[in-house]
Amino acid sequence: MTSSREGDLVELVSPDGHPTGSTTVLDAHTAPGQLHRAFSVLLFDPAGRTLLQQRAAAKTRFPLRWANACCGHPAPGAPVVTAAATRLAEELGVSGITLTEVGRYTYQAADPATGLVEHEYDHVLVARVPSDLVIRPDPAEVARVQWISPESLLSQDPSYAPWLAGVLSTALGH
Repeated sequence: MTSSREGDLVELVSPDGHPTGSTTVLDAHTAPGQLHRAFSVLLFDPAGRTLLQQRAAAKTRFPLRWANACCGHPAPGAPVVTAAATRLAEELGVSGITLTEVGRYTYQAADPATGLVEHEYDHVLVARVPSDLVIRPDPAEVARVQWISPESLLSQDPSYAPWLAGVLSTALGH
């Protein structure tokens, strides 16, 4: 399992997103899960398709599930957009794009494969990207990528990460 970031700090938040403290990534994701700040990035090409990544097998939560372009956690007090841009570059080799926050999505989901729990106050960030965007996935983070029409996603498909339908709906304004 990937554990390099499990000791990093995340910001605990109240249900309305106000900071209440901090803890490690691992502690925040240990059952029953603690509500903490996170972000989800969605990239859209000119045809309206969104980039999905299949999470690497080494991921500690929801490995091999298909998810949005990238996800992560800002350090306590860190700007969400800055943290998201950093993770986008680390996971997909994508930089120099403008991320815009379009909403927030709160969810809780237990991973049956690992026993860990996501309980996240998720800032949903979107970028419009050119069709010739160069993507260089880090194989330690990403198994595969694909562009897909949002309409073709099945929200209950077990191959998708449990947050995908919610963050996509938030990004599309539904």
